[in-house]
Parts: sequence; structure tokens; C-alpha cells
Amino acid sequence: MALTVVSGLVDAASYLGLGHVFTANMTGNVVVLGFAAAGAPGFSATGSLVSLAGFATGAVLAGRFANALGGWPSRRRTGWALLVEAVLIAASAAAAGASRYAGIGVLAVAMGVRNATVRRMAVPDMTTTVLTMSLTGLAAESRLAGGRGARAPRRAGAALAMATGACAGAALVLRHGTAWPLGVAAVCVGVLAGACLAPASGNRSPTPAPPTA
Repeated sequence: MALTVVSGLVDAASYLGLGHVFTANMTGNVVVLGFAAAGAPGFSATGSLVSLAGFATGAVLAGRFANALGGWPSRRRTGWALLVEAVLIAASAAAAGASRYAGIGVLAVAMGVRNATVRRMAVPDMTTTVLTMSLTGLAAESRLAGGRGARAPRRAGAALAMATGACAGAALVLRHGTAWPLGVAAVCVGVLAGACLAPASGNRSPTPAPPTA
């Protein structure tokens, strides 16, 4: 859920602050590319292509990382991948100050790393970056449709998390600029990375009992 909120922050920063380009939602980015190809004003084919290339690069790197470290516990692999994402999101804020396309590219690489990582986690209805299938399941498997409403809280929660992140990100972009939502996103992902890398409570050495007289 926290990563879904971050996706809202990231796409608000890229779409509103970097020129109508998505860096987390590649479906939207392909649509934007079609708009730009048709000559619709305000859309950049170059920005969309940079985003798609960066996203693919990040996914490839994350896949190679996961395969090379297949013997590691999944929690540890996830933690390191999230740490890389946090660093890249922070770097994208600085890169955007120098070049819009550099900011788009670095941010898209970060989200490619994220998506490849979340794909391996394989949590149903929690891709963290897109909602189409989650919303489809929410409606098609609802009691209104004759279903049992399976995973309805998770699906609705994902939509709420994305909207919350997008709203917060838009407010930050409009009031403070693009760097602010990216900074918040980097901190959030960094905290999640730390939580994954911290020793699990079950792995801690037991506290020795005090000596008896």
C-alpha cells in the first residue's frame, strides 16, 4: 500500500512537473506517446520514449540482480531493490534540475526496478503502479455481480492509496515544485527498504538471562 502511495507521488511529479509524461504507469505513457504522435499539443514523444526506455532498463537491471542473488532471502533482495529505487528517485530530483529528460530517465529507471521487484513478490491485486485489473476484480467479483467480494478491501485500498499519493503529489508540485514529491517518495521508499533489511524479530539472539545468586 505504501508503495502504491509512492506511485501516485511519482506520477504526479512526472506528469505535472516534467511535461505530461508518466514514469510509473507505462500504460498511460504509451497512450501519451500516441497523443504526441498525433500532434496533440502539450505532449512530448521524446519524453515518453525516454521514460519507456528508462523503465525497461530498470526492469532488466532488477531482473539480473534478482537472478544473480537468487540464494538470498526474498526479504533481503526486496530490501536492496527498494534501496536502489530510493536512491534513484532522490537522484531524479537533482537530475530534473539540470535536464527534464534526465529527470524522466532516472525516475523511470527507478520505477522499472520497482515493478520488476513487485512482480516477483506476486501479491494479488497489488502491482503498486496500475489499477485496471484491481478495479475490474473489485466490480466483477463484487456481491452486486453475484460474487463474494473477494479481496475487496485490498482492491479498494489500492485505489485509495494511489489517489492519496497523486493528490499529495499534485499539491506539492503546485505549491513547491517537482523536487518535493520526489523527495517525499525517496524517503518513504528508503524507510520501507530499511524495514526489509532490518533483522526479523525471529532471527534476533535471545537476551541472556541474568545470573542467579
